[in-house]
Amino acid sequence: MYKRNKYNAIKVKDDGMTFDSKREHARYLHNKQRLKDGEISDLEIHPVYQILVNDQKICRYTADSQYKNKEGTLIVEDVKSPITAKQARYRLVKKLMKAVHGITILEVY
Repeated sequence: MYKRNKYNAIKVKDDGMTFDSKREHARYLHNKQRLKDGEISDLEIHPVYQILVNDQKICRYTADSQYKNKEGTLIVEDVKSPITAKQARYRLVKKLMKAVHGITILEVY
């Protein structure tokens, strides 16, 4: 069953998970193959990060995926369209992820 969201993206269900768009699902399939090929490890879908400042919860961020590359570096990915990448909330959360967790989000278009 497919359902469109406010950006006209179609949700996709696969492997017991729901992806917000066909593009996000395609990236999942790509990363799943990379995991199988040994290019990446520790693939996790929809990891959740709490963003706390002075022990106060500001928000939470759910990435599309995260994994480790061959060098062991943690990569946090978010599949974006030009419209969603420009949203003020996302831009703020991206900065908070860097400031609070030291993580730079890799945007995949």
